[in-house]
Amino acid sequence: MHVRIAVTGSIATDHLLTFPGKFRDQLIEGELDKVSLSFLADELEVRRGGVAANIAFGLGVLGLSPVLVGAVGRDFAEYGHWLNAHGVDTGSVRVSETLHTARFICTTDDDLNQIGTFYAGAMSEARHIALRQVLSRAGGVDLLLVSPNDPEAMLRHTREAVALGVPFCADPSQQLARMGRDDVRSLLRGPRYLFTNEYEAHLVQEKTGWTEDQVLERVGTWVITRGARGARIVSEDGATLDVAAVPATGPVEPTGAGDAFRAGFLAAMAGTGDREHAARLGATLATSALESVGPHYRVTGERLLARLRDTYGADAAAALAPGLEAVRPTAPLSAVSP
Repeated sequence: MHVRIAVTGSIATDHLLTFPGKFRDQLIEGELDKVSLSFLADELEVRRGGVAANIAFGLGVLGLSPVLVGAVGRDFAEYGHWLNAHGVDTGSVRVSETLHTARFICTTDDDLNQIGTFYAGAMSEARHIALRQVLSRAGGVDLLLVSPNDPEAMLRHTREAVALGVPFCADPSQQLARMGRDDVRSLLRGPRYLFTNEYEAHLVQEKTGWTEDQVLERVGTWVITRGARGARIVSEDGATLDVAAVPATGPVEPTGAGDAFRAGFLAAMAGTGDREHAARLGATLATSALESVGPHYRVTGERLLARLRDTYGADAAAALAPGLEAVRPTAPLSAVSP
C-alpha cells in the first residue's frame, strides 16, 4: 500500500561563508558597546535546507512521494525543481509575492567561531496555508508531520489535523525555545509520534509543566534522538526501546542528521510498521547525512542495506530490503547557485 505523507515546516537556503582569520582580532576591548565590523570572506557555500524540505527530500529519496507544505519566495524555483526530481510534490508550497525564501547566513572564522543571522522571510506566510486545501489538492494524506515553522503555522496545522481527523506527528524542535506553555501544549494534542532530541525532551517537560508520563499520556510514541548513542523510543505504555547509532566513517558535519533520521523512521514505519526497524533505517540515513556536507546526501539501496547489515545484522537488513528497492538516485549535490 502506498502511504502518502505531508511534511509541513521550514524551507530555506544556507549561505555559509569562511573568514580566513579570527573574529577576536577585529574586536577592541572596552569598545564593544558600538560594533561596526566587516569581514572579507574568501569562500561561499550555498546549501539547500529547511527542516521540512530536508525531511521531504529523505522521504523522496527512499521512494515515497511526500507532499511538501511551506512558504517560499520566488527565488525557490531552482530548489523546487531539484526537490521534484527527487520525488517531492511541491504543489502545495505557497510562493510569496514580496518576500524571499527563508535564509540562514553564517560566517565562520579559523577558530570555528560563528556569526550568523536567520531571515524568516516568506516562512511567516506559512500561517496562511489551509490544510483542507492541501488535502484536497493531494487527494488526501495518511500522515502529517508538523515540523519547525512559523509558530502560528505550526499551531494552525495541528488544530486542523485534529479537526479533520488526520493522523499527525509533532516535531517542534528549534521552535520550542520561543513558544509559551499553552502553545507547546497545543502541539501535543494527540500526535501519533513526538520527535525530539535529548535536550528538547527536557525542554518539552519544562515548557509544558508535564512529567514524562504526562507527556506520554498525550502522545502515542516519543522518539528521542541521542546523537552517537542512537535513539530511544518510549511508548505510551511505558515500554522503552533503545536502538544503536550507525558508526560514521571519517569527518562528520551534523547539519540535517535529525531530519534524515525522521525521514528514514517514517519511511520504514510506512513500509514495515515496526518501530525498531524504523529507528534502524532512521539511524542509517542520519549517518549518511552526517558524512555529507550540508543536510542532503547521496545514497543507494545497496549502500543502505550494507550499513544496516554491518550494524544490526542480516535479519534487520532483510526486513528492510523490500522498501529499499525503490530508492531514487540522487542528483549531484553541488549544483546550487548563489
